Amino acid sequence: MNYLVAFIPVTAAVLLVLISRHRGSTIRHVPGPPSTSWIFGNMLQLILPPQHGDYEYSWLNIYGSVYRFKGCFGNDRLMVADPTALKHIVNSPDFVFGPTLDILVQCLFGERSVMAREGTDHQRLRAGLNPGFTAAAVRSYQPIFEKVAQGITEKLEHESESFSTDISALFSSAAFDAISEVALGCPTGNLDPKFVKTNLEVSHLTLSQSASAILGDALLGILPPYIRHKLILNLPTKNLRLLHAQRALATEAGARAVCEKRDLLAKGGDATEDVFTLLVDSVSTGALGFEDISGQTSLLMLAGGETTANTLAFGLFELARDSELQQRLRVEIQDALGAATNPTSISYDNLPLLNAVIKESLRMYPVIPFPERVAATNTVIHLSHEITLTNGQRVKQIPIRKGQVIMTGIGSFQRIEEIWGRDANKFRPGRWLDGSMRSAEAVGPFANLLSFSGGARTCLGWRFAVLEMQVILCELLSKFSFTLPAGHFHRIRFVGVLQPLDEKGDKRLSLCVKRIL
Repeated sequence: MNYLVAFIPVTAAVLLVLISRHRGSTIRHVPGPPSTSWIFGNMLQLILPPQHGDYEYSWLNIYGSVYRFKGCFGNDRLMVADPTALKHIVNSPDFVFGPTLDILVQCLFGERSVMAREGTDHQRLRAGLNPGFTAAAVRSYQPIFEKVAQGITEKLEHESESFSTDISALFSSAAFDAISEVALGCPTGNLDPKFVKTNLEVSHLTLSQSASAILGDALLGILPPYIRHKLILNLPTKNLRLLHAQRALATEAGARAVCEKRDLLAKGGDATEDVFTLLVDSVSTGALGFEDISGQTSLLMLAGGETTANTLAFGLFELARDSELQQRLRVEIQDALGAATNPTSISYDNLPLLNAVIKESLRMYPVIPFPERVAATNTVIHLSHEITLTNGQRVKQIPIRKGQVIMTGIGSFQRIEEIWGRDANKFRPGRWLDGSMRSAEAVGPFANLLSFSGGARTCLGWRFAVLEMQVILCELLSKFSFTLPAGHFHRIRFVGVLQPLDEKGDKRLSLCVKRIL
């Protein structure tokens, strides 16, 4: 995100950095890569490599699952991919969102969102929201996902028998349609066109990641949260104005939906099955207020759409470059459809290869591969294996000082060879079926993965993200085949979230599509 850094008190920021460095670092003897500069440290290598993971996964192989690297202005940071340490970090109140993630949450979702809350307030709000995301609730959304999947088919059927299309844009549109109906109970066409337009523009803002944005985040991150939040609200940048407008429109759309559902339920009307209806119906329990519900609209519309769309795009890309795997999955799907009494009675959880493909897509392409956490107090993280410090000492725990920034290396954890196999850097769904993976501590809610985070910050919508992917992949692979176009090029970059980019840096992933049914 771009900032007018001239409005940030740079002198005070640098002074705070120097004071912090003078205090010393408890992780200074943890080995890690050499810094490339004092200003940027290793941040350009981590965030802006030619291809995502070029440096990060090399550092994993060289230094192991815990290593130190430099953030901006010479600050020590810790990359943690060790499963024991990760389990503690995501489950412990000793760690809260880091400054960059805090900036992102405040800008995109606002202070009312469940992601922006801490402590008991977060627990209360999350418990109140839970009725809309239970396994039973998600099963009731299945007809919506099936309708959205059929809509993708209808768009593709309007093309010629064999053609090339941007599958990334197709999934983005479908995911927005799905979350609109699942969350608000409202088709996209019934939403305020300005709201739809600003959501699209905000999703494109994530492509603006740059060296200056990294520096701006670092400068803002040095400041106390109260000052940081004030600056975010008042910096007169074009991007921030757009984000403020999007949140306002989202809250307005959410408030309108809440009022409509409240009135309908009060009159004994026939309510639809959607998240907001379930939540409005539960307000009488006192767990939530109506403003609590409408305050989640921006979070649901932004985080609940593009994340699933990107994972689907990466998964279909991998299937497109492995025709044998794609055909085996197609056979499994067609057999299941043939055995079902009707297309809507298929049991998606009973398709082993389909679910293995989804798990492998989530493993290889976590939407946010290294979210920040910061220590809220002096603490200690324990490791699953001893590491050797640069002073020769062997340790199995690392003291962490309050304020220490830690990157939770989700992408790295999900490529540790000891856990996932010697071919951990390869897309191979068979690992989920052949017993080749080693057991490890459970750290995430789904398949021992952290792609949906874990602990108190586990993604509320992880179940309907999985179901949405199951439904869409079944629909498409039963009717179309997918291959890579000639001269195919794409780059995977972390730009707010993990995304596929073309040679111009635009979000795009083109595949050749051929109708088979």
